[in-house]
Amino acid sequence: MMFTIHQSINIHFLKVGSVSNSSVFQIGSAGVIQARSSLYNTGGYTEPAEEAEAVEEGPLVPLSTS
Repeated sequence: MMFTIHQSINIHFLKVGSVSNSSVFQIGSAGVIQARSSLYNTGGYTEPAEEAEAVEEGPLVPLSTS
């Protein structure tokens, strides 16, 4: 059995909060969504980064007003 789908989509405003490796963003219809994950070295780095230093500070935003 074959289906033919015709659709028209008008998007006037679209805001995407964040995109990560496990995000799926789809507009319209799809028979199959295949997972894909890509990792790129866009900076051309050849060595691992330095170890991060632990910083013990309070919260940047107060958790209460009392």
